[in-house]
Amino acid sequence: MALSESEFYEAGMSLPPGVRKHVALRLLESVDPQEAFDLGSDSWLHSEAAAYDGLKADPSKAIPAETVRASFAAKWAARL
Repeated sequence: MALSESEFYEAGMSLPPGVRKHVALRLLESVDPQEAFDLGSDSWLHSEAAAYDGLKADPSKAIPAETVRASFAAKWAARL
């Protein structure tokens, strides 16, 4: 059974935001791969630049690499 454009939109809007974003980018890529790349890379750049600017403004927010590694190791061990 095929969904109408309106039904497809409503079904998509009921998805969690993260899933919606990935689906939207995949759909866009199916129509215009370069535009999808541009949107994805712009989004990534803005989020990374914001994180960098935040750390530059307040270096105390930085997490030492050892702490990050230990956290990943603990999560990895907990999954077993």
